[in-house]
Amino acid sequence: MLNTILLLFGTFGTGEIIIIVFVVLLLFGGKKIPELMKGLGKGVRSFKQGMNEIEEEIKKPADDEKASTGNVMPDNDKK
Repeated sequence: MLNTILLLFGTFGTGEIIIIVFVVLLLFGGKKIPELMKGLGKGVRSFKQGMNEIEEEIKKPADDEKASTGNVMPDNDKK
């Protein structure tokens, strides 16, 4: 079944891409396309920022654990 889906949506040739661009131009018009691309860019930027925040959250506890277990020396010189 997966192979059938991949064959259905496999590779796009130049002709298919031209038809898709033409249909998008007909549906949205020349004035709306820059607005759509701007919104798409903001969405991609927001997604990347979210992914970076998740990576930082994952790495942060590991760094905190290293700092609290092995790198801190007790102060035994106090009287």
